[in-house]
Parts: sequence; structure tokens; C-alpha cells
Amino acid sequence: MHEETPPAPTRHVHATRHAHTHRPAHDCGHAVGRRTVLAAGASAAAVALAGCSSFGGGSAPEPIALDAGQACDDCGMVIRNHPGPVGQVFFADNAPEGHDNPAHFDALKQCMFPYRLERESRGWTTVAQYVTDYSGVDYTVTTEGGDSYVSSHVEAGAFAPAEDLYYVVESEVRGAMGPDFVPFSAEADATAFAEAYGGEVVEYGDIGEGLIGK
Repeated sequence: MHEETPPAPTRHVHATRHAHTHRPAHDCGHAVGRRTVLAAGASAAAVALAGCSSFGGGSAPEPIALDAGQACDDCGMVIRNHPGPVGQVFFADNAPEGHDNPAHFDALKQCMFPYRLERESRGWTTVAQYVTDYSGVDYTVTTEGGDSYVSSHVEAGAFAPAEDLYYVVESEVRGAMGPDFVPFSAEADATAFAEAYGGEVVEYGDIGEGLIGK
């Protein structure tokens, strides 16, 4: 698939609850001064998934860094080259075309969630899924050409189990493929983001085809 050109360097940085560093919207390769993602949530998810996982003698697999030029398994764009939330999904007895698990994605609303739901409709079993935890990184929101973009974070420590997070949906903030779901492990962080950039806060279980299709 033809790769889209990422947004030009930012002109403005919007303040959020976190201390931010001025970075271009498309500079997604490294997080600056990120906090360590809470290990407790990941550990709990690993225990919950252990019974259905075929990885590591029953343990759920850990998230990997998406900084090695991996392309999105849905749209084909190189993940580290674009802004916004990113994700990865491990399947039990199937793998993405052309490489081992996990499947990796440069967007959640447009890529990861539709891909996972479609594969599960074929009988694939998800054993672990991770998305960017914006409570665990120092993120930036930048504007260019009238659009707002949230930074991307592709290091392994920026991910948290998708089921454990709160999501800001229908905000003005865009990712790699347009307006996206922005996840946070702290509900207060999600609420503050929605107050700043619009949208509403939902839990993982609220995300279905209705929200994905909007």
C-alpha cells in the first residue's frame, strides 16, 4: 500500500496534564522521559490469559517494541513514521501474514480493532493485545494545518493490556489514519484529555462496531 506522507513539523504544542517536550507530530521513534507503565496491570492480564495461551508454557506473551520498521498489518504503513496510538495482538494458533506474532498496527480505531474482530470472526483466538498507555508516557499533542495529532510511542514499555485501559473516543485528536481512540490506564488522565480535546471516556468493553464505524 502506498505510504502516506506524515504531517509536516509542528507549529504549536498544546498543553496537557503531563510535562511535554516539543516534537514534530511525525517524530514517533522515541518517547522522552516516559514513566514506567504500571506492571501490576500487565501481570494481572498475564494471569487471566494464561489458561488460553499457547506461548511460553502458558504465560501470556509480553509486548514488543515496534521501532524496527514494522509495517501495520492492516494498512501497510511503517508504524514508527506516523503519529498516534499503536497496538499489537498475539493470536493462539494463527499468525499475521508474512511474520510471526504479534500483529502490529499504527492505529487502533481504523486498523487494530477491525483486524482483530475480523480474524476472530474466522475463529482466531486472541491471547494478548496491547495498546499505547498515554498515562505511562510523556506525550505531545501538536497542531498542523488545523488538525491536532497525538504523539506515537513504540517502545515496549509504552504498552499496556488493551482490556485494562480507558479510551477517549470521538475527540478532535488524530493519529496515523485519522481520529483515533486514545487509551489511558488512569481514568483521571483520560477525563482530562477529553476535557482538553473533546470526546468522551469509555471502557474497553464499550468499544464495538458502533464506535469503530463512526
